[in-house]
Amino acid sequence: MKNDVVEVAVKGVMPTGNGCAVFLGNDEKNFVIYVDTGVGNAISMNLHKVKRERPLSHDLMANILLGLGATLERVVINDVNESTFYARILLRMENELGKKIVEIDARPSDSIALALRLGKPILVARHVFDSVEDMTEILERVLRQQQEEADEEDWREEEEED
Repeated sequence: MKNDVVEVAVKGVMPTGNGCAVFLGNDEKNFVIYVDTGVGNAISMNLHKVKRERPLSHDLMANILLGLGATLERVVINDVNESTFYARILLRMENELGKKIVEIDARPSDSIALALRLGKPILVARHVFDSVEDMTEILERVLRQQQEEADEEDWREEEEED
């Protein structure tokens, strides 16, 4: 399986007209998956380690896994068809009866949010990674714009304090 998958990280989350664009990638390539606003916000909060007063759905899933004695091993974005991505969550369960690996079909957005929440790897099937468009240039432009906006906001706050 090592050569069949590529490990990626969440490189950024950007609001769009219909939800959020989640940029995934590595040193080789970056690509985007579009997700709904709620999960996009959860991914962003997990990415930036934002503390929440109440658990979100992905916190609930993590707590259920913990309560059942199951461990999230990894998530794999395993297919894409006409810009719709598919994913699998791989869980390890171990008890007095033995060890078991359980593979569950899931939306990539939920898989990513859960993997970030639990600090687990996000993998992409090599055929998916090779087929998606490289969005590195757009990602760099978005990150640069976000940094400029943050710098401008910092400057405004300093001006207001003086």
